[in-house]
Formats: sequence, C-alpha cells, structure tokens
Amino acid sequence: MRTDNVLGWLHRDPHWEPTVEVAGRALPVIVRRLDRARRMTMRLAPDGSEVRISIPRWGRTVEALAFAQSRRDWLTRQVQALPAFTPLSPGSLLSFRGEPLHLIHDPKRARRPKVTEGALHVGGPETSLAQRVARWLQAEALSSLDADLTEYCARAEQARPALALSNARRRWGSCASNGSIRINWRLIMAPDFVRRSVVAHEVAHLIHFDHSPAFHQCLNELFEGSIHEANRWLKMHGRELHHPFG
Repeated sequence: MRTDNVLGWLHRDPHWEPTVEVAGRALPVIVRRLDRARRMTMRLAPDGSEVRISIPRWGRTVEALAFAQSRRDWLTRQVQALPAFTPLSPGSLLSFRGEPLHLIHDPKRARRPKVTEGALHVGGPETSLAQRVARWLQAEALSSLDADLTEYCARAEQARPALALSNARRRWGSCASNGSIRINWRLIMAPDFVRRSVVAHEVAHLIHFDHSPAFHQCLNELFEGSIHEANRWLKMHGRELHHPFG
C-alpha cells in the first residue's frame, strides 16, 4: 500500500478501517497513541485477529500503517507460528493456574470436573465435554478473581467495584469510568502471579485512570510480584490462553 493512497483514504472516509494483507488474510490494524511511547512498536494480537501498533502521541497514523506494510514478512511468520486450534477431547492437555492437567473423560462420572494429581476428571457425554470444562474454568476464574479483587481493593483502600468476566480478544482486563472491572476468564489458565498482576493493574486504575508515572508507581506498590515478569509471560504465552476453546 503506497503512503499517498493511505493518506487519501484517511481524508476521504473517516469510517475506513485499515488492514494489512498477511498470509492471505486481511488483518485489521489498530493504532494506539500512548503518552509513554518513545518509538513505534508492533505486535500481533494473541489470537492473530489483528495487528496492534503503538506510537508516541506525536506519531502519524499513516507512518504506522506504512510500517505494518513494510513488516508483512515478519507478520506472516508470526501468524504461521500461532498454535493450531484443536478441539478439547479426552487425553488433551489443559493448563490450570499455570499447571498442566490431563483431561480424563469417563461418561459414568459426575459431570462436574474434579482435579486430582495432574488430571482433570470429567463425566457426562463427550459431545458437550468442551462446554463443561469451559464453564468449570469460568467458575474457577470468578472465584479466584473475586478474591484477588477484594484483596487489592483493601490494599488500595478503595471500595470494591463490580466484577465481571470477559472473553475479550484485545485485552486481559479493563476498568470502566464508573469503576466496574472486567477480567478475562482465560487468565485462570495462567500462573497465579500473572492473573493477579492484571487485577492489580485494574485496581490501580481506580486511583489513576491513566498510565501516568503515578499510575505505575501505584501499581508497583499494590502488586507483590514483578509486573515486568507478568507482562513478559503474557507476551510470550498469552496466545496459548486462547486455545483450546477458540
């Protein structure tokens, strides 16, 4: 895509959604301006659904789109490296709180999943196996996230807001202007410190509704672990949390 063509589209159609052709697919390009950004960075969404580019406040959208076009070979390799979606089935390996569990199915067992020594035992018909496991994970996520949120709100001396589970593709957590918090249920598959870092992040937004230095200082004081390590884990393994449930 030529730069002058991009500029023409930007001026003619305010509703135009930019895309980049990657591995035979037109991927949306999401451009975000960040106060803390000092250079342009690009990454693929964990599920491969979009290209995300962060630029400084003074950056130009047209330059970000040209950058995406210039890095199509890199994006193609990233898309091809995505784990293939394989439906959950007996014998599958599932991650729960960062630990692997082998899925063992016995139609005669109770339908409610049960964890025992590295295995997840599930009963009921195999046709609805994946749905039952997903519902169990969501219930476990809600329980853990509820406890995390209560703890961090107490540390921050903030009233505990409403909590809802999210299945968002673009973010792991969000804090609305009214204070309500949504956290991606798939984080129950990640190690505890990763899940808790996301909750702490959103609680810090109850105090600083931005990503200012004051926000980051607040987050570092709230979270007992390393934010850098938690973010690094999500960057390296976040895509895996979008499988095997699609």
